[in-house]
Amino acid sequence: MSRPVIAFAAVSLLSLPAFAATPQQDNANIVTMQVENDAVSTLKGTSDQYYTSGLRLGWTSGTQQVPAFLSDAANKVWGDGVQRVSVSVSQSIFTPRNTQTRNPSPDDHPYAGILGVTGSLIHDTGDAQTSLSVMLGIVGPGAAGREVQNGFHDIIGDTPNKGWGTQLRNEPLFEITPQRTWRVALGSYSGVAFDALPSVRAGFGLEKNYVQAGVRFRVGQGLESDYGVARIDGYGATDVYTPTQPFVWYVFGGLDGQVVGTDVTLTGNNFHSGRSVPAKWDVGELELGAAVVYRGVRITYTQVWQTQQFSTAKSGLFNYGSLAAAVRF
Repeated sequence: MSRPVIAFAAVSLLSLPAFAATPQQDNANIVTMQVENDAVSTLKGTSDQYYTSGLRLGWTSGTQQVPAFLSDAANKVWGDGVQRVSVSVSQSIFTPRNTQTRNPSPDDHPYAGILGVTGSLIHDTGDAQTSLSVMLGIVGPGAAGREVQNGFHDIIGDTPNKGWGTQLRNEPLFEITPQRTWRVALGSYSGVAFDALPSVRAGFGLEKNYVQAGVRFRVGQGLESDYGVARIDGYGATDVYTPTQPFVWYVFGGLDGQVVGTDVTLTGNNFHSGRSVPAKWDVGELELGAAVVYRGVRITYTQVWQTQQFSTAKSGLFNYGSLAAAVRF
């Protein structure tokens, strides 16, 4: 899929109508810490291969802290609602299947680290949440993937990964990501509610070019408190949550699919020659998880299974866990 086609899809996502409802004003700020790794998987993992680690620290504003010109623009484009802004810093680390050779197979996943800062405008109409995010970052040694991974291995007494000398070269990254999630009530029984969260998302830039669609189904209490659980780079959700009762809980399951054009961690540097593997154009994910909110603290866990991302991958479904903790203040 070409970049112009994906860019058109991204613009189209932002112009989709959102259904009018009563959004919630909320002046609380939110700080979120998230880790994604095989080490936090509930299953036997695929340690140190492919997407091996993700770390993120994010801040989300209250609804009264958004500059007026951004609020006005969001209301004109997406309908009347409330807005927040968010900023996050994240690092993602990718390695081949065989991490104990200094010269990995050219058919294996390249070593790569990505370090980025993402700013987002988040718009909530009550029944739909829309966000537009811009990421500035770097891929290559400057992302400190080798230092973080092998430094952690040194702390825990594990063997260092030996092929970091072959990682992708330093290059700047720029990514625009629009996404929207709808919240559709499906009913309730004995105080327990059911809903669906269909979502659409796209990415356009130097990191990854793709379009994505998916849906989550949730069962629990206080479902109107959020639009689901965010992952570091996946699914159409944000860190926003506004508890509607003292104790909120739900379990969820979801499916999503991507049509992928390019992915710098697979298809290689944009401006330099080097290692690369052929990215698959169709990638699917299955997820199961749970979330609880008590006294303003939200804890979430998501177990993810992902189909092969490149045609020379040697494993079947790849799995990892995503654990996040957030505090309102």
